[in-house]
Amino acid sequence: MKTVIILGAKSDMAKAAALQFAKNGFDLFLVGRDATSELNEFGHSITEEFGHEVCLHDLDILDKDATGSFLSGFKIIPDGIVSFVGLLGDQKKAIKEPTHAETILTSNFNAVVPIIDFFANQFENRKSGFIIGVSSVAGRRGKKRNYYYGAAKAGFTAYLSGLRNRLHNKNIYIMTVLPGYVETKMTKAMDLPKWLTVSPEYVGRKIFNAYQNKKDVIYVPGIWKIIMDTISFIPERIFKKLDI
Repeated sequence: MKTVIILGAKSDMAKAAALQFAKNGFDLFLVGRDATSELNEFGHSITEEFGHEVCLHDLDILDKDATGSFLSGFKIIPDGIVSFVGLLGDQKKAIKEPTHAETILTSNFNAVVPIIDFFANQFENRKSGFIIGVSSVAGRRGKKRNYYYGAAKAGFTAYLSGLRNRLHNKNIYIMTVLPGYVETKMTKAMDLPKWLTVSPEYVGRKIFNAYQNKKDVIYVPGIWKIIMDTISFIPERIFKKLDI
């Protein structure tokens, strides 16, 4: 039986993707803060519907000791790992409180990389495996409204690109997912444009379909590639004056 670890498993997108993997023959290891209590019912529903094993693991990735214990105690090498870990945070608060800025940066990059590295090295030794990292279109260019989050996601995107370059000859598949606006708990307070906003279920389907087709990088929805390519080409002398 195939197995996949899903990090940040409590997020709406993670649960939608978990359903897609379960529906297509995967046992699941769902990892997140208080996962055993908050995902218990969700895990049981997957087992009942698809007949696959669902294991829940509590992990606060900001706790280095807990992360070390989690990794050292993991006794199997899964077929793959998918990371939905992310924290948008509060930009205005981060500007005034360095500790909050650090939390945003750590949550989206520093705390995630060691976990992915751990399994990437195992996959390299085995010469098989897949890694899917959910980054963000916010990492394509820094904007005043969310540049701490964007900076961390830019780093994560670059990390995945480098990892893909390093491991492409080792039979290890790595995909970068760049979502735009998604209707989730993290964005419920935001006034999002409906024509650019998609559901978590849409994202889950797109991720699994792209995994099946071995895509390297996907934008969700695809129009965000056009949008971000356009924004990236705006000269800095003009861009710095924009209210975005």
